[in-house]
Amino acid sequence: MERGITIQPYSHPVTVRFRDVVIASTDHALELREPGHNPVLYVPFDDIYFVHLEKTATNTQCPWKGTASYWRVRGQGEAADDAMWSYEEPKAEVAEIRGYGAFDPKKVTLE
Repeated sequence: MERGITIQPYSHPVTVRFRDVVIASTDHALELREPGHNPVLYVPFDDIYFVHLEKTATNTQCPWKGTASYWRVRGQGEAADDAMWSYEEPKAEVAEIRGYGAFDPKKVTLE
């Protein structure tokens, strides 16, 4: 892996909430570890409730993972911009995260 990135199955259930609204729930998360960063959980798209999400125009570049796209989350009359991101066309070295989304722990609750 580039830059020491490791990706492995996460062995616990994961629930993502925005306010009191469940926006994702899975037993199939992946944990991505990258030196110098906190571990990040990636949830399969099949386990994300996209009815609560809206894609934004935000994109960021990572030299090791590729281009990230972002989504706004809505629930209980509130919203948070760029609360979820995904590498829709990740670099080959991290291809396992294609079809997965990660959530900003400052904007949602991960349980």
